[in-house]
Amino acid sequence: MAVLWPDHNAGPTDTARGWWVSIFLTLIAALTRFGGLGAVTDGGTPVFDEKYYALQAWEMLSNGIGIEDNAAYPVVVHPPLGKLLIAVGEAMFGFTPLGWRFSAAVAGTVLVLLVVRIVRRMARSTLIGAIAGILVIADGVSFVSARIGMLDIFLAVFVTAAFGCLIVDRDDVRARMANAARAGRIATTWFGPRLGVRWWRFGAGVLVGLACATKWSGIYFVVFFGVLSVAFDAAARRRYGVPRPFLGTLVRDVLPAAYALVLIPTVVYLASYANWYASETGINRYAVGVQVGSDGPFSFLPDALRSLWFNHSRILNFHTHLTNSAGNHHPWESKPWTWPMGLRPMLYHLTDPEHTTGCGQSTCVRAIMLLGTPAIWWLAVPALAWGLWRSVTARDWRYAAVLTGYGAAWLPWFASLDRQMYFFYATAMAPFLAMLLALILGQFLGRTVDSHERRGTGLLLVCLYLGMVIANFAWIYPILTAIPITMSTWHHELWLPSWR
Repeated sequence: MAVLWPDHNAGPTDTARGWWVSIFLTLIAALTRFGGLGAVTDGGTPVFDEKYYALQAWEMLSNGIGIEDNAAYPVVVHPPLGKLLIAVGEAMFGFTPLGWRFSAAVAGTVLVLLVVRIVRRMARSTLIGAIAGILVIADGVSFVSARIGMLDIFLAVFVTAAFGCLIVDRDDVRARMANAARAGRIATTWFGPRLGVRWWRFGAGVLVGLACATKWSGIYFVVFFGVLSVAFDAAARRRYGVPRPFLGTLVRDVLPAAYALVLIPTVVYLASYANWYASETGINRYAVGVQVGSDGPFSFLPDALRSLWFNHSRILNFHTHLTNSAGNHHPWESKPWTWPMGLRPMLYHLTDPEHTTGCGQSTCVRAIMLLGTPAIWWLAVPALAWGLWRSVTARDWRYAAVLTGYGAAWLPWFASLDRQMYFFYATAMAPFLAMLLALILGQFLGRTVDSHERRGTGLLLVCLYLGMVIANFAWIYPILTAIPITMSTWHHELWLPSWR
């Protein structure tokens, strides 16, 4: 039951137990994500925005070129990767609900595994990693996003995996610094030793590039994770006594970080359009000389890149003008200040009660609502405050790292408040919220130096809280999965006026 919080590189020693726990929780996640996956449709058709991505993925699959080429689609406004992933499921199961949701369910299952392993490494505790996994399993946002054929769950998985790579890279850097210290090479120059090739950081760059190739909001993580990586390097150089640690970071680490976390994501993003480059009918593929002039200051660039730039300008124009002031309103839109507590969820599907049966009464409700489990999401504000406090006063790098990921998923949206926004944009916040709460619960569990009674009391409180989370998830389960319920139950599920 001992929980360690030292700032060292050694992870938990219970390797086999750690993997058994991780695999067990991943299997539980798979059962919840895949169970009844294709049961709910809108009269046999996709629900909500699935109608865009499922159809575009099917077009990619059926036209043989792996890219959309139907210019009649008004909203081909996201990069291709997420839709290609949806197309994998459709290739296996056809244009069916299981087909267009299969890849999302796989991603949602993998997300649980990632969070368990990342928190286990950060907290140096299999138990705390397991707690984080339970929170993701029982989180309504992670759950619904994994059961709907949209892009946000893929974004969440890629950025979480990139975050995990940076955590491993941090430990690897400190191991290299420790070796340099033992060899007496720390102070041979003011800047400290060179750290060599860092494949984990390179992997983070690839993954964040895949995030950008899914949705443009992945760019926010390029910025935040780049800062986080450099901060990790500066802290490591300072920790191991480099004479000029910050200057050493500037000289030794900034450019390699830019290579790994800026250049590599750019290359990966451009590579995600390989099918578009190779196509003859991709949307805007031959814009140069038709929709845009063939001369000008950038005429030295290949026409394919210039056409892609034109294509992206059209996409940017769509997003720029998708604003409230331009008359774009939706009854379930929300603004980012409501996202931490999930005050305005997203209704994906709602049947007509007069024509719905199955609840034992003449009128029933079947609904799919993207709703954060209140026992988790309603603790966001105090959890964020505690995380900031620990980051500043205790210099706890774990909280600072998790807050960086959370902030990348949340804070940039405040720059464009007039834009039409929805709660599903907050999907990438969910794994970082689970990590944050797990770290806090780890402190409740106590330390090895605490008394048996103190640690026993902490374990009791954590178990009671997890029990409340699971019970809360079970309560809202019917409106996450469209189980037929009575009108009375429907109204009891909607706890806040803003949920209606």
